[in-house]
Amino acid sequence: MAQWAVVIPEARLASERLFHHETLELSDGGDVPGPVEGDQVLIVAEEPAPRVVALGRITAAAGRADDDPDNADVAPGGPVVVTYTRRFFDEPTDAAELTLAGPLTSVDAPTFAALSARVTPAVDNRTWLVSLDLPIEAPNPAEAVRLFWTYVMELGPRELPTYVSPSDDELAMQAFVLGEEANQDPEEED
Repeated sequence: MAQWAVVIPEARLASERLFHHETLELSDGGDVPGPVEGDQVLIVAEEPAPRVVALGRITAAAGRADDDPDNADVAPGGPVVVTYTRRFFDEPTDAAELTLAGPLTSVDAPTFAALSARVTPAVDNRTWLVSLDLPIEAPNPAEAVRLFWTYVMELGPRELPTYVSPSDDELAMQAFVLGEEANQDPEEED
């Protein structure tokens, strides 16, 4: 089993911070001989400095013929699919010692182990109350619901504040816009 660093494009990083995805697909593996299924991955954001934002495993790799079990190598230049095993987009880990050579870089075992060890330990899931309240004028409840979903799709997480609190402490509610805490009190300055 090999270890890799996969660079997540900035636009995809922004999307990953807003929406939960099970996998990350890169359309181009670069010129490096590619990974095989089961290889471990550090998912890295490059800007402003390299930092690990998630861990994963290769679950599909370009160039493999699914019907040919003897084909263990992956042809360079094709898509690579990584299934997340751990996400920490909001608390990335510094990876300044990592030298990236394109969208996909082979990483030696000691470096991979050192960077993986820096990751904040996983915590148990907690129940959260998440809500989005919109005042909607409509002639009936069904039309109000249709308008609600239309507004949610049109405005999305870039414009609509979502309110989050632990299920056992509703008074700790915080507003989030674009995956970041946002002050929604018009009386207070940001």
